[in-house]
Amino acid sequence: MHPFRKAVENRDPSAVAALLADDVVFTSPVAFKPYVGKPITAAILRGVLRVFEDFTYVREIANPDGRDHALVFTATVNGRQIQGCDFLHFDEDGRIDDFTVMVRPLSAAQALAEAMGAQFDRIAREAAEE
Repeated sequence: MHPFRKAVENRDPSAVAALLADDVVFTSPVAFKPYVGKPITAAILRGVLRVFEDFTYVREIANPDGRDHALVFTATVNGRQIQGCDFLHFDEDGRIDDFTVMVRPLSAAQALAEAMGAQFDRIAREAAEE
């Protein structure tokens, strides 16, 4: 099991943040522009841990060189079942430098957008504190 998967499944935001590169680029399934940097990405991921219920990775797909991973997940957001995939790229030091999330169906993506929107003031404050 990949250390990122283990950190997320253990709901350990410190372990998740420790795996992020300082210049990580996070591409959200519900925002137009990517977010750049460890503080904002770590804060977003903490927000996700707060809004996802019954989160489970169901499949892990890895490139043989270990630099690219796809982690397929299921969860519930505000009563909506969501399926998604975390696409991770790792830098030379083994830190995540590119993180893209895709989700389906549209109704669940909309529920995620609403739930994360409600978290965003807190996310911005947390990112500013790091």
